[in-house]
Amino acid sequence: MNQLEILKQWILESKKIVFFGGAGVSTESGIPDFRSVDGLYNLKYKYPPEKILSRSFFKEHIDEFYEFYRDKMIYLNAEPNITHKVLANMEQSGKKIIVITQNIDGLHQKAGSKNVIELHGSVLRNYCMKCNKFYTVDTILEQEVPVCSCGGIIKPDVVLYEEGLKNVIIEKAISALVEADMVIVGGTSLSVYPAAGMIQYYKGNKLVLINKTSTSYDKYANLLIQESLGKIFTDIEINV
Repeated sequence: MNQLEILKQWILESKKIVFFGGAGVSTESGIPDFRSVDGLYNLKYKYPPEKILSRSFFKEHIDEFYEFYRDKMIYLNAEPNITHKVLANMEQSGKKIIVITQNIDGLHQKAGSKNVIELHGSVLRNYCMKCNKFYTVDTILEQEVPVCSCGGIIKPDVVLYEEGLKNVIIEKAISALVEADMVIVGGTSLSVYPAAGMIQYYKGNKLVLINKTSTSYDKYANLLIQESLGKIFTDIEINV
C-alpha cells in the first residue's frame, strides 16, 4: 500500500484518534504563520513580534501591543479549509477524534469540530484581568485599549510569551494522547515547547507526521508524509 492508503486504513481501524495541529493547518485559510519566510517573525516592526507578544510588553506598552494584535493576530474573515472540514466530518460521522491545536483562530470549531483542545487559547475569548468578565472579540476591535466596565484591562485569552500553558489544558491534552491509538501530527515543525514535547506521551504505533518540511520527530514517526495538509486531506475519503 502507498502512504495515503496506509493513512486511510489506520484511520478506519483506530478507535481513538488525536489530531495534533500547528500553524500549517491555518495557513491554507490565509492566516500567516510565525516562522516561515513570509511569517510574522520576518516582518519589520519597531519591536520584534515575539517581544510584542510577550506578557511584559503587554503590561508596559499595551497600546502598541493592541495595535499589532488587531493588525496581525485576528482574522475573522478566515474560513475553515479542507483539513478543518475533513476532521469535523470525521467526528460528526461518529469517529472518536480529538483535535489538539496550537492555533488561536477558532477555525476547527467554525468547521464543526466539538472536541477541540486549544493549547494557546483563542482570539475569540477575552477577559477582564480585574473581575474576569468575558468579552467577545468585538470589544477588542472597538477600543484602542479595551477596558472593562469595572475599569480593569481586558486581555485576550491567548498564551503570550513569558506565560505558561494552563495546567487543566496540559492535563487534557496529555490524557488524550495517552489514550489515543492513533496520532496524526500536521502542519507543525514541532519546535515550540512545551506543546511539541507532548507528542512523547503517545506510546502507540500509529504516529503519523504530515508536514512540508522535516521535523525533529521524523525519526519517531510510523508514517512520514512530507506534503501539504490540504493535498493529503483532499485525497482522504473516509466513510466511518
